[in-house]
Amino acid sequence: MHSHLHTPYNANCEEIMTALDECHAKGFLHKAIGSCNDIKRDVNKCLGEERYARAKRNRDTARENRRRIEKIWADEKALEVTGGPISSSGVGAAAEGK
Repeated sequence: MHSHLHTPYNANCEEIMTALDECHAKGFLHKAIGSCNDIKRDVNKCLGEERYARAKRNRDTARENRRRIEKIWADEKALEVTGGPISSSGVGAAAEGK
């Protein structure tokens, strides 16, 4: 088992990974004849699901950050076009002749 798999990101798979470690600890012959294959498939499935969920969270966060940044850019562009901050009358300071 790879030591880097035992991370907080894969905490939901800890029980299955421990079972695989125990299966492998039974000896080379036990491992070589495929007695651990079903557990290994379960580990791979669990890790894949965890990776998919983590990637989805990262994508959602990135999309939200992108929306926020694009709104800031749009606001800045609107300020450049109007020539300054919008006054209470809705007209930029440059357009009012100040």
